[in-house]
Amino acid sequence: MSMELMIIVGSVILIVLIIVISIYNILVEKQKKIERSKSLVDVYLKKRFDLIPNLVEVCKGYSKYEKETLENIVKLRSSFNESPTSEARDELNKVYNNLLAVLEKYPDIKAGENYLKLQKELTNVENEIQASRRIYINSITSYNNSVMKFPSSILAKLFGFKKYELPKYDYSDIKVDFNK
Repeated sequence: MSMELMIIVGSVILIVLIIVISIYNILVEKQKKIERSKSLVDVYLKKRFDLIPNLVEVCKGYSKYEKETLENIVKLRSSFNESPTSEARDELNKVYNNLLAVLEKYPDIKAGENYLKLQKELTNVENEIQASRRIYINSITSYNNSVMKFPSSILAKLFGFKKYELPKYDYSDIKVDFNK
């Protein structure tokens, strides 16, 4: 074999080897991207399952406090209006003073604001989940396209790269009950 022919054959083998290594690395990188994006979906789902019930409980607690305080004030005012004794007046003043002290110490203790914050946080978490799912699905689609297209499909079969199934999301399990 002549030296020129050996250089040409060597160059072709080197080019093919570089292409094989590049395609292999691209497929591995796309697999890792799928794993990262799936992990991101899991992080946001965990955030939803950890954070949202806690926020709901906080809002319920504030609502219960406000409801009980309001009911107590209405009852004491009615009692005072029916028989304006000094004891009824003192009890009503005590409840008012307690309420004012709590409001001075915690000025943001308003259930309406807490519900708005809860609603905003719910929206943010759901948007984060939706965005991360979109990234996850796009990662799978990009990888699957690479596994199916020529010439990477040959190498994918050779190295055992398999297609991923796209996830099917069921939203029927998402329920938030504020009335518990």
